[in-house]
Amino acid sequence: MTADREIQDEELMGIAQNPEQARRLHRSLRTIADATSLAPDLRGMARAVLSGNVDIKGALQDPRYTEAVFRRIHEIRRTADDRTCAERRQSKAEFAEWCARQQAEPDRERAERDAPVHGAGPSTLNGPSA
Repeated sequence: MTADREIQDEELMGIAQNPEQARRLHRSLRTIADATSLAPDLRGMARAVLSGNVDIKGALQDPRYTEAVFRRIHEIRRTADDRTCAERRQSKAEFAEWCARQQAEPDRERAERDAPVHGAGPSTLNGPSA
């Protein structure tokens, strides 16, 4: 997504219950905004929220966006109903793997963010400074 300004996670705290949920919501909005497989209405809604032009509560009350969300939910439901038993089992296994990755990702990001920065101090390669 290319925008001059993008909201910060904190700006989603009006709807999120904690900073982690706000971060995940922000990431989901970015995913929706960039997903070419989704309807333009959904992508537009995500872009409007990310740019700060619409707050998320306003987007969820806008009939254009709620209709697009309900259409997508209906498509997902229809696809799920048409799956065979084997496809459902495979889908459940894939979902379990996805959930495990989603739970591990915040821990990995926190570890990267909190890791000590190497090479930040003065260099000792040239011997002691005079």
